[in-house]
Amino acid sequence: MKVSPRTQTLIALLLLSASAAQAADKPGTPGFGPNVAIFSPKTPAAEIQSQIDKVYAVQQHNQFGKDRNALLFLPGEYKVDVPIGFYTEVIGLGATPDATHISGNVRSEAASRNDNATTTFWKAIEGLAVTPANGQMLWAVSQAVPFRRMHIKGDIVLNQNKGWASGGWMSDSVVDGKVNSGTQQQWISRNSEWGSWTGANWNMVFVGVPQTPAGDWPQPPYTKIEKTPVVREKPFLITDAKGNFSVRVPNIMNNSSGVTWHAGSSPGKTIPLSKFYIAKPGDSAETINAQLAKGSHLIFTPGIYELTYPIKVTRPDTIVMGLGFATLKPIKGTAAMTVADVDGVTIAGLLFDAAETESPVLLEVGSQGSKARHIRNPTLLTDVFFRVGGAGIGKAKVSLAINSSDVIVDHTWIWRADHGAGVGWESNTAANGMVVAGTDVTAYGLFVEHYQEYQVLWKGNGGRTYFYQSEIPYDPPTQAKYTSAPNVNGWASYKVADNVTDHQAFGLGVYSVFRHPDVVLTRAIEVPQTPRVQFHDMITVALGNLGSIDNVISNTGGATQIKPRVTPKVTSYP
Repeated sequence: MKVSPRTQTLIALLLLSASAAQAADKPGTPGFGPNVAIFSPKTPAAEIQSQIDKVYAVQQHNQFGKDRNALLFLPGEYKVDVPIGFYTEVIGLGATPDATHISGNVRSEAASRNDNATTTFWKAIEGLAVTPANGQMLWAVSQAVPFRRMHIKGDIVLNQNKGWASGGWMSDSVVDGKVNSGTQQQWISRNSEWGSWTGANWNMVFVGVPQTPAGDWPQPPYTKIEKTPVVREKPFLITDAKGNFSVRVPNIMNNSSGVTWHAGSSPGKTIPLSKFYIAKPGDSAETINAQLAKGSHLIFTPGIYELTYPIKVTRPDTIVMGLGFATLKPIKGTAAMTVADVDGVTIAGLLFDAAETESPVLLEVGSQGSKARHIRNPTLLTDVFFRVGGAGIGKAKVSLAINSSDVIVDHTWIWRADHGAGVGWESNTAANGMVVAGTDVTAYGLFVEHYQEYQVLWKGNGGRTYFYQSEIPYDPPTQAKYTSAPNVNGWASYKVADNVTDHQAFGLGVYSVFRHPDVVLTRAIEVPQTPRVQFHDMITVALGNLGSIDNVISNTGGATQIKPRVTPKVTSYP
């Protein structure tokens, strides 16, 4: 029987689909979809390199693109070059970083011209040992770039050829040699170790780091916290000797210092991948919520999830993880995700992106009025990022609302876009980046920028922040449209509500880049004057050529100046 070309093509596609389905169903091989590459040390290096290069060719300059990728390396030895572009996550799958070793240039290059890394966002690396080809790893980055569970067998430099970079994150990592921060404007390192550290600019914070560099705020601008008061490291994918996948969930730690993995895998529990629902772009919120309601944990594979209904996390101890900057976008004016006021939920590795129909909130943890305490088993938000505008018009009144108590925020960038598509005072509207009503909420690595009212509004008692970086909005068109109260110009970046009696914050930088004349900010930080509301190590800087910040905190600190440059600093308040 003669078969037509069209029929031949259809048969070939069916066979290919069947083959792919069989491969996905092989024992130990997760069905993570086409945007996740899983590499084996048995694969020829040239073949691995070809796949890495194809991803980078798309993602190198893809700041607001729709592609999402994760590159996973099974334990073993590799000799490859790994450049990391936008929306790309690189993961080693061993129980410790040393189980997966790459000899070669694993790197982040500056995304803009003139070695400028101030827009080098949304990339991640974790769980690898790296021996840099020339002895020094290049890691030129700014916001939303997690660096976790890494072992660098050499040095690392946090900028490219002394071009500007605007802040980053390092945790649970070891650098055998020197960390050179150079032109990095600000940085937080938590529970990390190195041979030495050199460099400082505006605001460098070290929490639970045994080998801090010499000197203290304000010169050099180092803030040092000897022990990390409470934290749980981010859950991570691992494989066993048979190639079976699971998720390691580290234990809660109190008063910790240094990395978790010197004696082996981070102490905790292991959950087999069979307990997770593997979500794919195109899955509806209803489908995902049905799986969560049955008790499944959840992994979002790389892609953009357009949601007509919120993802609802209702059961205690649920693990929700994103790979490759999986992006949740609520297109019908709802929240993207809500988390019940229960123990031990983890939300990790997700980008929440506002859509054109305004959402009241993008991620809400606990409903308003939540009263339960979760001291022994707190909810963890780790590497969660938020965006309003930039990839298109987006609107959300609040990006992150925390109503539950004892929540830990471990690295976030909450961003109303200052550039890209759909950007303007009347276009990408957003009042507040983060609003905290819960008691004893702790934040490490809090980056919040460009919102139209308070960037952070803290209404619950017992809050703690370790590192804060914030640019106030660039684009208020007039002072009249940027006034929070009579005789108060603008909205403070960090606001502690007047009824709060207990709050602490360490290492804060607030910066202005006003684009319209005759717009100023009365104060960067606004707090009630009471003995247990205590702030430490603060700086303000006016960038550009317009406007000023008149005081650092409340009515203290004095004004920024542009010519000559004056950057007021306050060591402690009150």
